[in-house]
Amino acid sequence: MRIGIVGAGRMGGNMALRLLRAGHDVVIHDVDAQAMAPIVAEGGTGAASLAALVEALTETPTGPRTVWIMVPHGPITDSTVAALAGLLAPSDTLIDGGNSNFRATVERAETLAAKGIDMIDVGTSGGVHGLERGYCLMVGGGKAAVDRNAPIFAALAPGMGDIERTPARLRGLGSSETAEQGWLHCGPSGSGHYVKMIHNGIEYGMMQAFAEGFALLASAGSDKLPENRRFDLDCGAIAEVWRRGSVITSWLLDLTADSLAETPDLAPYAAQVADSGEGRWTVETAVEQAVAAPVLTAALYERFRSRASEGFGDKLLSAMRYKFGGHTAPQP
Repeated sequence: MRIGIVGAGRMGGNMALRLLRAGHDVVIHDVDAQAMAPIVAEGGTGAASLAALVEALTETPTGPRTVWIMVPHGPITDSTVAALAGLLAPSDTLIDGGNSNFRATVERAETLAAKGIDMIDVGTSGGVHGLERGYCLMVGGGKAAVDRNAPIFAALAPGMGDIERTPARLRGLGSSETAEQGWLHCGPSGSGHYVKMIHNGIEYGMMQAFAEGFALLASAGSDKLPENRRFDLDCGAIAEVWRRGSVITSWLLDLTADSLAETPDLAPYAAQVADSGEGRWTVETAVEQAVAAPVLTAALYERFRSRASEGFGDKLLSAMRYKFGGHTAPQP
């Protein structure tokens, strides 16, 4: 397929490269020409403007055009969607793969539908490792548009890989054939971003659990404890042994072990932990739906508290965010 991508940052640029390497044609636009250079070097077509990108997609007509935007949520997404709405034609597809608020996505989809333009929202997880590992994609939108763009989702997703199949699926149970491939059509417009929002809320809780646990391990040798109950524990080695057969084995634990092996005291990382917005939206949604979410809420509040902290656990949160997403924090 031929696809236009707007945004050649940490995620968008690597996604463009993954699509190129899977045999798709990519037209890329970014306000920073240097950011587009690696994509162009691998055979992509650079576009100096949104208009030029849409025109390049028109030059080789293969049916309805698809433009995927990977820009920060909020005003930049608003302006990009508005600009493309004036350039695309009925039956074209606009995909928002960023972390937009699902409420805004529903409104954008309704506005574009009035123009005959299909909008697909794709919650995208994979961070800076997605180029090699693939991206977990949570897709929302109309079935016809999703089916038409399925080759794009299949190329970006990791596929089966070496992950063992779920036992029940081996028995012919479970739904969705694509879920095992790493992408899922979740439902109508907004559902993809909704599922990604909840994913990130859970991520906050899991990360907080690791941070608190390792903070307890790091403080086990405190001189405030009775001498016969002080333990000088190697947090890096503990993270490593937990990777081997433990029930808490996960990619986050892998990243934790890597961080602690590199710098056991986590000195390069600040204890102040940012939040991307999706944790807040998850808590707001829990309140709106009257669903108890104490762990996710507490994890969000802990990030607020961390901004006046120098604790080991908070530094570990920063380390994990850097390892999976390239997110940086103020240096100590």
